[in-house]
Amino acid sequence: MSKIKPSKGAPYARILGVGGYRPTRVVPNEVILERIDSSDEWIRSRSGIETRHWAGPEETVAAMSVEAAGKAIADAGISSEQVGAVVVSTVSHFSQTPAVATEIADKLGTDKAAAFDISAGCAGFGYGLTLAKGMVVEGSAEYVLVIGVERLSDLTDLEDRATAFLFGDGAGAVVVGPAQEPAIGPTVWGSEGDKSETIKQTVPWDRFRLGDVSELPLDGEGNVKFPAITQEGQAVFRWAVFEMAKVAQQALDAAGISADDLDVFIPHQANVRIIDSMVKTLKLPEHVTVARDIRTTGNTSAASIPLAMERLLATGEAKSGDTALVIGFGAGLVYAATVVTLP
Repeated sequence: MSKIKPSKGAPYARILGVGGYRPTRVVPNEVILERIDSSDEWIRSRSGIETRHWAGPEETVAAMSVEAAGKAIADAGISSEQVGAVVVSTVSHFSQTPAVATEIADKLGTDKAAAFDISAGCAGFGYGLTLAKGMVVEGSAEYVLVIGVERLSDLTDLEDRATAFLFGDGAGAVVVGPAQEPAIGPTVWGSEGDKSETIKQTVPWDRFRLGDVSELPLDGEGNVKFPAITQEGQAVFRWAVFEMAKVAQQALDAAGISADDLDVFIPHQANVRIIDSMVKTLKLPEHVTVARDIRTTGNTSAASIPLAMERLLATGEAKSGDTALVIGFGAGLVYAATVVTLP
């Protein structure tokens, strides 16, 4: 017989509060077109993006996270000291160690909360939400802060016609805490590493240490380009449209509901054409509100779902208690989908 005492957590977990931060600088497509041969009409028709936000020098990954997290904590009606764990999903914090989550936890004034980063690309928020749910139910933390944050402008090649217009910066956060009824459904998640080359960083960091620039990408003036995110657009589009609709349906099935039971659909804001195709494939009823935050925010990777959630609630397009399907997918290739009750 085991000598270990059973854990004692909450019967269920739910999202209690949400917050977002978008950098002050708004960048229209016209700025992107200064460096690539394209047009505003082409960008809008291919991606749906009209503007995006780019962070300034003071709007660091940590600073944006603290702003978004502070709003989420206030929205949840708790104090920072009650946060027992901070989970940060990001691919654009350039210090390998320590985790930026530790800095964020300290700046928020938590009481020595557990803090760590995860790297799951555009599915990172779903991964973090799943971990938070487990911690609350298992009892290792009563309240968990989940943050998705990116400064993707730092990893954008502004001369790459295929990706220069896609990415934006920002932070979104939620507080997950105890509930008396199910409010975060089972997560359908996974990875397809055989497709990892379709979205990747152009150059590994260690290539700079070797000193040989002969095979490194150069700009028009012969200078070595900083690493950037690159992708095989058509391959990613096909995978997202055909495979992620299946994953979304599996999440509905796992939660025991149908598309008719949904109030809101919040997919990763990668491309409005992907979003529209998923809506069609899932046969979502007209009453379902669909997040299309990408139009003014761009693709913010791990931040896109909580940012879109925060905006829908702030504008009244969605309301507290609504049932929402959320799904993230991206580099890896990785994905995560679940059904949640909105805070």
